[in-house]
Amino acid sequence: MNGNTAVAGKGRLYRFIHHDNTVGHIFALPFIFGFVMFSLIPILMSLNYSFTDFSLGTKQADYIGLQNFARLFQDEVFGKSILKTLQYVLISVPLKLSFALLVAFVLTRPTKLVTLYRSLYYLPSLVGGSVAVALVWKQLFARRGLFNAIALSLGLPKVNWFGDAALAIYPLILMSVWQFGSSMIIFAAGLKEIPVSLYEAAEIDGANGWQRFFRITLPMLSPIILYNLIMQTISAFMTFTQAFVITGGGPNNATMLYALNVYNQAFKYNKMGYACAMSWSMLVVMSAVTLVIFKTSRHWVFNEAES
Repeated sequence: MNGNTAVAGKGRLYRFIHHDNTVGHIFALPFIFGFVMFSLIPILMSLNYSFTDFSLGTKQADYIGLQNFARLFQDEVFGKSILKTLQYVLISVPLKLSFALLVAFVLTRPTKLVTLYRSLYYLPSLVGGSVAVALVWKQLFARRGLFNAIALSLGLPKVNWFGDAALAIYPLILMSVWQFGSSMIIFAAGLKEIPVSLYEAAEIDGANGWQRFFRITLPMLSPIILYNLIMQTISAFMTFTQAFVITGGGPNNATMLYALNVYNQAFKYNKMGYACAMSWSMLVVMSAVTLVIFKTSRHWVFNEAES
């Protein structure tokens, strides 16, 4: 009897282990644990702190309701950081995607060194967000940096990039455009999926290069453009390292991007509850922008199934 029970128990254990869902849950357990511990719980805690006056180093936080959110509309730095972040996003994302598409289009031409070229162009995306590269970029645009040296050699005056509130944001934008590698790789993969027969048929009909690009390449590539647009927009809203290392938000908050402002409120001014409220406000803004992109995509994204 005991032997039969043991055999039955082993059989149930065997079926339990080899059940598809169980095996999947076991393999997914490390990710689920990491997501719950390091993402979900901190997210819920930040939502809770956004309704408090919590500060780092304090043991108790008092609930103050929506005061943190109401304070946002009275904060001049908050309003300026919103405008500067929108300026950064609206300029850097289209330039970055345009340049990435141009390079991807060139690199899809048959050459022997195309793999090397792709690797070299992708490299800035791997190291572009690092502190070391930000410091190098800061030196390039310094008063005695490379760009001013080139300007002097051409007979042009020096430009005080980081001292002029109207110009300080543009080196950060150029650095973002320089990190076009990830979008370029995705564009290159999408270009390879476009059937060559479409170009051959258009060429037989007498279409020139521009007509083939705007009538075939862009419509067929529009789902990839939509993906890159959303991902790069979200990434641009979260830009922090460049502004923190290169300008520190100056001069006169001219480069105070939103993520940097959140960091300052949390760790510089020790207003963690207020910083959490700012973070959730930005989540709402980013969600609204993403929703607008999705809603308008039906007018310009080509869907072969619907066609």
